[in-house]
Amino acid sequence: MNDTLRQQFERLAFRLVELDNTLADGSVAADMKRYRALTREQAEVSSLVERYRRYQQREDDLAAARELLDSGDAEMVAMAREEITSAETDLAELDQALQLALIPKDPDDERPAFLEIRAGTGGDESALFAGDLARMYTRFAESQGWRHEVLSSSESDLGGYKELVLRLEGDGVYGRLKFESGGHRVQRVPATESQGRIHTSACTVAVMPEPDEAEEIQLNPADLRIDTFRASGAGGQHVNKTDSAIRITHLPTGLVAECQDDRSQHRNKAKAMAVLAARLRDKDRSERAAKEAAQRKSLIGSGDRSDRIRTYNFPQGRLTDHRINLTLYKLGAIMDGDLSDVIQGLQQAQAAEQLAALEGRA
Repeated sequence: MNDTLRQQFERLAFRLVELDNTLADGSVAADMKRYRALTREQAEVSSLVERYRRYQQREDDLAAARELLDSGDAEMVAMAREEITSAETDLAELDQALQLALIPKDPDDERPAFLEIRAGTGGDESALFAGDLARMYTRFAESQGWRHEVLSSSESDLGGYKELVLRLEGDGVYGRLKFESGGHRVQRVPATESQGRIHTSACTVAVMPEPDEAEEIQLNPADLRIDTFRASGAGGQHVNKTDSAIRITHLPTGLVAECQDDRSQHRNKAKAMAVLAARLRDKDRSERAAKEAAQRKSLIGSGDRSDRIRTYNFPQGRLTDHRINLTLYKLGAIMDGDLSDVIQGLQQAQAAEQLAALEGRA
C-alpha cells in the first residue's frame, strides 16, 4: 500500500472517531435528516476502517513470520513460510479492495430510474425488438426485487413498442442500469421475413436517475406547454373516457415527456414533470460527459444514444458489448432477464478505469 492511500485511511479512522462521538451525543437525534446522514456515513466509514485494520493486522503477521525464518527451528521455519505466503496473498487482495473502496461513488447510484426504450431503424422489427428489451429489463427488475411501472407507451401495429418509458425503484437501480444507455442492435430473422434472411435493426435506450426532490430542476411554467389528450387503450371498460393523459413540452430545449398510465390527470402531470426533470438533468449530464470524453477516452462511453453499445445476434445465440469487448453465448438467458454477467463486467471495467485515473493523479 502506498503512503498516499495509507494517509487517506488514517484520515478516515480519525473521521470515524468524530462520527462516533457526535452520534453518542443524543442531541443530534433531534435533527432526523442530519442524524440519518451521519449514521449512513458512520456505517460506510466503519466498514472501510475495519478493512484497513485487517490490512494492518496482516502486515504485522507478515513481519512476525519473517522474523521466525531466522529461528533455526525447521518446523517453525516451515510454518513461517506458510504464513508468509498466506499473508502476502491476503495483503494483495486487501490492497486492491481498499483502492477500489476509495473510488468516488456516484451519488445517483441508489436512486430510482426512468428507463426509456425507442424503436429505431428497422421498422416493425425494431418495435418488436423494443418489446423484447422491455421484457428483458422488467424480468431483470423482478429478479432484483425492484418495482416497475409503465409511465407511457406507444405500441406498434404488429406488437412491441415505438416508445416505452418505465420507472424502476429499488436498491441500487440507477447504479446497475446506467450503462444500458446507448444503441442496441439486433441481428435475427424477423417473424415477418418469408425468405429466412437475417435482418439488422436497432433500438435506443436511455436510463436517467430520478432527481431528488431537493435537487430537482426548477422548471419555469412559462417555458412549458402542457397538452391533455385521451389515453390510448385496448378498448372495452378500460378505455379512458376523459382527457387525463398529459404531454409536457419544454420549449427552450424541445424535450417532451408524457404520462398516460393513471386515470388521474393530476398524477399523470406529476409523473410527466418528474420524467421531464430527469431528461433535462440527463441532458446536462451528457453534455458534461461529452466535454470530459473530449479530454480523455472513456472505456464505458458517455451513455449517448448515438453510441452503439451492444449487439444481440440471435442466429449465433451471442451477445457482444462493444465497449468492453465482452461476448457471451447465452443470449436466451439474457433476454429472459439474466443481465448479471453483463452488468458486473461493465461495473468492473468502470472501477478499473477510475482506479487507473486515481493512480495517475497520485
